[in-house]
Amino acid sequence: MARPTPLHITGHDASTGEPVDYRTAGGVFVDQELPGTLELTGWTLPGFVDAHCHIGYSEAGIVSLEEAELQARLDLATGVLAIRDCGSPIDTRPLTDRDDLPVLIRAGRHIARPKRYIRDLGVDLDDPDDLPAEVARQVAYGGGWIKLVGDWIDRGIGDLAPLWSDETLTEAIGVAHDAGCRVTAHVFGEDALPGLLAAGIDCIEHGTGLTDETIAEMVRRRVHLVPTMINIANFPMFADAATRFPAYAKHMLDLHERSAETFSAAIAAGIPVHAGTDAGGYIEHGRIVDEVVALSGLMGSREALIAATHDARNWLGLGAQDLGDSADLVLYPADPALDPEVLRHPTAVIRAGRVVQ
Repeated sequence: MARPTPLHITGHDASTGEPVDYRTAGGVFVDQELPGTLELTGWTLPGFVDAHCHIGYSEAGIVSLEEAELQARLDLATGVLAIRDCGSPIDTRPLTDRDDLPVLIRAGRHIARPKRYIRDLGVDLDDPDDLPAEVARQVAYGGGWIKLVGDWIDRGIGDLAPLWSDETLTEAIGVAHDAGCRVTAHVFGEDALPGLLAAGIDCIEHGTGLTDETIAEMVRRRVHLVPTMINIANFPMFADAATRFPAYAKHMLDLHERSAETFSAAIAAGIPVHAGTDAGGYIEHGRIVDEVVALSGLMGSREALIAATHDARNWLGLGAQDLGDSADLVLYPADPALDPEVLRHPTAVIRAGRVVQ
């Protein structure tokens, strides 16, 4: 692949409103003027991070690697320049370290129990005591994150319930941390949260069951939250489909009804929150703007843009626009903080110093 054309980008950072003046060459940010530079101007962002995404999965189920690449390209076209893949049923390692695709940070496969998660999506452990050993296997297979299923419907009680004991979680998360990996967990309800937090979990996905006590514990431990708001909107549909489990259906409706209040309380308390679509399954790829707009309703437009770009990149160790960092930027024709619809129409998507869209 030919070296990218040097770029000179001026305008304003859409998340802060501050003026920007960037130069790129060889795929990174530089500080020298070079011949043959292409001039670009607009409102910029360092690219969205879809912090909860499933490359390799769709509403129809498991997809091929070729289809997974198309999913990543669809996300790229919407301004997503980095993806934290929160569990995939296929091996997506061939899609990493690709300058023509979003940065892909992998979590390997979900770890669950039999009949306690979506069929064929994760690894099902017959013996819950095998969790630490499976975490060790996923450490070797994944890309720096481990994805646990923290709760799911238990058919024995007809409602959400934790999958793991507190002692097993502590041991398993310790295995991941000792290997330099971080751990996140799918959690809809209330009961699984205390054990996960006490065990040292790094992030909570969804988090609709947060309470004043678990919010305070997340703040104390600096645990991050990815609320996947556009998927929470599906809770009434999940409840309608659960005709055999009325307690679960009622619980899901209750969680949905108070989700905005729950997330607002988490944000007000200071929990770091990031944008994640939960693309794959019920959510189509390419919907990051919808998630950012939903977050804007809770924290303000510029704050949501910061959370979904600068803050998320710092959290994942991706850098931003320092000299030598990968030149990843998205340009817009107007200020998207004033009109979020602008986010749907980027004028340029730049990945590793190359205009790819």
